[in-house]
Amino acid sequence: QVQLVESGGGLVQAGDSLRLSCAASGRTFSIGTVSWLRQAPGKEREFVAAITWTSRRTDYADSVKGRFTISRETAKNMVYLQMNSLKPEDTANYYCAARTGSSGSYHYWGQGTQVIVSS
Repeated sequence: QVQLVESGGGLVQAGDSLRLSCAASGRTFSIGTVSWLRQAPGKEREFVAAITWTSRRTDYADSVKGRFTISRETAKNMVYLQMNSLKPEDTANYYCAARTGSSGSYHYWGQGTQVIVSS
């Protein structure tokens, strides 16, 4: 099993920056990819960014490219989402999720952290 715990959400103004953290523990050697996904009120959950656990290859949704950066700190088993130039449409609950491969269903989820961007 892998446990994921997110932190770093909050209320910010448009244009501000925020960094989300995801702490992974347990059988982290089984992780293939860690992703950030978000779900806004009344909307479906959507992909935001992903990083492969070993090669650190990254992928981003078009809506966040150039503004968000996903990274991994090896020694601490942490994954970060640096969010710059935040927009009101970035308001959502942000979830950290992990899977054993590079694609397919996510096997592990965090509890989520809320980000609210005011205009």
